[in-house]
Amino acid sequence: MNEKVSSKEKLIITASKLFQQQGYHATGLNQITKESGAPKGSLYYHFPDGKEQLALESIQLTTEFVARQIEEGLKQSDNPVIAIQHFISMIADRFQKEGHQQGVPIAAVALETSLISDELRKGCQEAYRKFQNLFAQKLVSGGFVEERAEQLAVVINSMIEGAFLLSFTYGDSRPLRLVAEEIPHVLRMED
Repeated sequence: MNEKVSSKEKLIITASKLFQQQGYHATGLNQITKESGAPKGSLYYHFPDGKEQLALESIQLTTEFVARQIEEGLKQSDNPVIAIQHFISMIADRFQKEGHQQGVPIAAVALETSLISDELRKGCQEAYRKFQNLFAQKLVSGGFVEERAEQLAVVINSMIEGAFLLSFTYGDSRPLRLVAEEIPHVLRMED
């Protein structure tokens, strides 16, 4: 890691990666500290509330990273159908190239903690809403009615999340590519 990165940032970056790759419960604070290279005492200095506080900040970091990727992908075309297809194809290409090096950005923490931590559930909820809002904005800019755009944004985000899960399970990007192919059917404008 870059020398100019603070110990707090190292801990958040490392925790984000580990939560994505192995889940919330399988990731221990000792592992985060060790892999981050941050001084052991800095963990509780920066995160006095422990693992849950660190996970919340990790969710926020991951959310901002994924949101930037979505924004960049959607800029590739004014046509929302083409832009969303492009974005999904882009992440399918990245999945094919990187394989299992990354996890599903928010899903692992959401699935493991939503019933036991209201704070983490709300953090994941905010992440998904941010992603969905980006898709909805693109759809509105392409002529969709706002209410319908918001509904379709939930569908799109759900399709992408599910396709990621299947891609990891199958070990290839085919589910993501199928979702990209189906986007024109999902997003056809009603008469």
